[in-house]
Amino acid sequence: MSVAPKYILHSPLSNEALLEEFVENALRANGSLIAVVGMGCERIEDIIDEIVVGDGQYEARRFIATTSHPDESYEEVFEFVELYDFGQDGVIHEVRL
Repeated sequence: MSVAPKYILHSPLSNEALLEEFVENALRANGSLIAVVGMGCERIEDIIDEIVVGDGQYEARRFIATTSHPDESYEEVFEFVELYDFGQDGVIHEVRL
């Protein structure tokens, strides 16, 4: 069984219209985490949560953990993401939209 990919999303986004497609792709890839870092990251995390929840119908396949890190450096967030899932090795994707 492969380990789920994890994502570090940089905020602010240059094109917020790409966010929904990114989230849907992360869900299809069975991603385990989207950690948002940078200015405005809390708002972006809220939008991601809304995309995941969708129409409110529970679907187990539509789960991904989200975190925002407004006062942390990229290095601190990267360390957190590395250790997420109890430190299982997994691909970490750095994303800029």
